[in-house]
Amino acid sequence: MAKPKDNGAKKERPVREAAYNSGKPVPVVYGPDAPDEAYREKLGAPGEYPYTRGIYPTMYRGSLWTMRQYAGFSTSADTNARFHFLLGNGQTGLSMAYDLPTQLGLDSDDETAQDDVGRLGVAVDTAQDMADVFDGIPLDRVSVSHTINSTAAIIQAFWLIAAERQGVALDKLRGTFQNDMLKEYIGRGTWIFPPRPSMRLVADIIEYNAKHCPRVNAVSVSATHIAETGATL
Repeated sequence: MAKPKDNGAKKERPVREAAYNSGKPVPVVYGPDAPDEAYREKLGAPGEYPYTRGIYPTMYRGSLWTMRQYAGFSTSADTNARFHFLLGNGQTGLSMAYDLPTQLGLDSDDETAQDDVGRLGVAVDTAQDMADVFDGIPLDRVSVSHTINSTAAIIQAFWLIAAERQGVALDKLRGTFQNDMLKEYIGRGTWIFPPRPSMRLVADIIEYNAKHCPRVNAVSVSATHIAETGATL
């Protein structure tokens, strides 16, 4: 199986040349000729605080976004094979889909889960399942996005165990956990605990990642689901 490219650090590449139809080159950045303090505080340049114009100085012309296809199905072995295929064909990151029992904290042998195991995503019941998903995929080199909410704390713990078994330091991990519990109440219904303790878990994950996994995004707000239930703001 093909080895993933080393994408451990988001590097600024040489800026790609671009030109208008007239042949005149397109500047990398547009801005006022004489930026004042208000401009710097409220808008600023790309790659600078307050980051309203992006987190990199040249954005996509110098640093392409991560290419990842939402994937995961059946068993950890099947998903591992799929991940190797995707990375071997140009993907630069992974986006992991979990089946509904995993999203709801049900083991695959739970009688209420039998019709949904391995459908819509991979079944992950144990830390070993997670380790098997990433067998041969170095977690210090590949960013992983986890679309998981109610069981995000458990799934992240499994992922950290998988990283430790690979000998990867937690501060080298990169990725995102959706961890958007409000969306589960408003948009999907796949919640486990009441709102208050659920939001406490969200906050706990944010605090833990800030201390131990600084390159892992602890929350990804999923506004699409909320909007599709009728929200307008």
